[in-house]
Order: sequence, then C-alpha cells, then structure tokens
Amino acid sequence: MTIPQPGAPAVQVPSGWGVRVPTPDDLAALVSLLAAHQQAVRGRSSVDADAVRSEVVGPGSWTRRHLLAVDSHGDVAAWARVHDRAAGRTTIDVTVRPDVDDAQADPVAASLFEWCCETAREIGRVREQATTQLDATAIAGDERQARWMTAAGLVLTRTWLQMSRPVTAEEASPDAFPAPRAGVVVRRVAQHEGGLPVAEDLRAVHLVLEESFADHFNSYRESFAEFVTRLREDPGHRWDHWWLATVELPSGPLLAGAVVGSVLPEDADGFEGSYIDYIGVHREARGRGVAKALLHTVIRDAAERGRNRVGLEVDADSPTGADGLYVSMGWETSYRTESWQRDVATA
Repeated sequence: MTIPQPGAPAVQVPSGWGVRVPTPDDLAALVSLLAAHQQAVRGRSSVDADAVRSEVVGPGSWTRRHLLAVDSHGDVAAWARVHDRAAGRTTIDVTVRPDVDDAQADPVAASLFEWCCETAREIGRVREQATTQLDATAIAGDERQARWMTAAGLVLTRTWLQMSRPVTAEEASPDAFPAPRAGVVVRRVAQHEGGLPVAEDLRAVHLVLEESFADHFNSYRESFAEFVTRLREDPGHRWDHWWLATVELPSGPLLAGAVVGSVLPEDADGFEGSYIDYIGVHREARGRGVAKALLHTVIRDAAERGRNRVGLEVDADSPTGADGLYVSMGWETSYRTESWQRDVATA
C-alpha cells in the first residue's frame, strides 16, 4: 500500500498496513517497541518512558518529526524520527518491531529511511543549508539495522562505548577522593535565587566544550541557542548538574573544563543514577588533572544524592585516550553503539 505524506515521498507499507503521525495515545506502544528492540539486540532494555514522552508530545517534539507504520492489526510496528539537531546536522532513527519478519520489515524500513532522508532535506532547505549530515545510531551487533542503514546509503563511521560506574555511599565523604591538583578549582554553575542559571556561566560551559572537542571526531560548531535548547529537552536535565573548572597558568587563570550532567531514571533496584552528557577539557589545560577533578566531583555529587551509578558515553577511538582514564577510575563498558552517517544535498 502506498500512502502519500505532505512534503515527503510516498511511504511504501505492506497491504493492510498504514502510516500516521503518533499521538499521546501511542506513548505506551512506542516504549514497548523500543524496549522489544533493545531486548532482542542486547538482552536488556533501558528505555526511558519520560524521554519518549518528551520526544513525541513534550519539549523534544519541537525539533522532531515522526511517522509510525501500523500493521494490519492496528498495532504500532515501526517508528521513524527526524531530529533537527543543529544547522547542518540531522539525526534520524528507524525502529521496526523485532517480530516483524524480513519480508515485511525490509520494505517498511527502506521506505521510512527514505522518508527520513527527504524530511532532513526539507529541514535543511528551511535552514538555508546546502547540505546536511544524516546521523543514525545502532547498537553494535544489530545486523538487521546495519543492513537497512547500508541500503539507505549510510556508512559506519564510529563506535562508542556506553560505560557505567557504581557509586557507593562512602564516596559522599569529603575524604573519598584526593584534592584537585594545585591551581585546579571546580565549582557548580552559578544560579540565581529562583534556581535559574547565570547566563555568563552557561556561555562559559558552551565555549569550553566547543574548544575541548574541536579536535574530536565529527566536531562542528553548534550555536549557544541550539546547545541549550537541545539539552533542556532531556527530562533528566538539571541546572545543578553543570560544573565549571578553572586552572591557574603562568599567564593567568584559564577556563579549563566543564561538565553537563543529567539524571538517569530509576533502575530495577529503584535507584536513580547520574549521567555525564558532556565532559570537556580545554586543550591548553590537558594533563593537569582537570578531567579527574571533574569526575570526582560528579561521583561525589551522585553519592550525596543517594544514587548508585554514573553513566557516560565515550569515543572508542578518543584522541585523548579518555576511555583509559574512565577504566582506571572504575567505569566499565556496558555495551557499544555505532554512528552511521551520510551527507545529503538539500536542493
């Protein structure tokens, strides 16, 4: 069956199927769809229902477009998402229920990936970009997903380690970790009386992260507005999980590092966790213990809040060898993900 969509190519689905935009009534089905996919690929699921809600009907929906494929029973069988992440950068996702056989799943996936591509082109034209980079994520070892992305013209470009470290109550002690090296100072981003952050500090975090990642894989300049808006879409976002570090150099004090953190939902044992969305160290401050001081701060903060873990993602081929630091401090890899990318012209 072929169903035309405004501003996009016709979407091919099997006879008796249909496509439509999701509604709030679909939230439970979408959580189940993602959980079933994760369970099939890596043996367990960590789907955040609040994050799904944000993407579909909350703040995250402001920068996303969605399309569902519904099977002949009226059940949600596939979900396509296009995220206008930043100028020239578009994230796409296509998830098909694992119990849909290849004879039906293959054409559905192909058509949804094409819909994602055309939707990304439309977003690029609105942004007046000549090209945009498509970026899709897959769990390493997901052969079916890799086959679909290859057919869609995407190329595997990078592998990421999804790491976690346990946190104990004893690590809340002021003596749990050594003091930062001489000249290194870590502080939380300043807040006004009402809890809103001081704009100067937010801009400082943005600037130091832009500088820190300039020599990393796929680095690009993201505007301050894009940066803040995107991070606030996360239901786990908290302003008091942002930190800044300074270091005293012979030339004077340097804004040396920053962390943007968030809250992980409760695990099976009922404990929340902390997550490091970003940790960056200015290139002129590397090798001075700044990263370790920031990490100790996050771990201690998590322990003080009664959390049981700190998660993060790191480039498996990080130019700074960050994964080695994390391993030395107790982080272990839970699983691996992959970046698949493709540049498309918007004209």
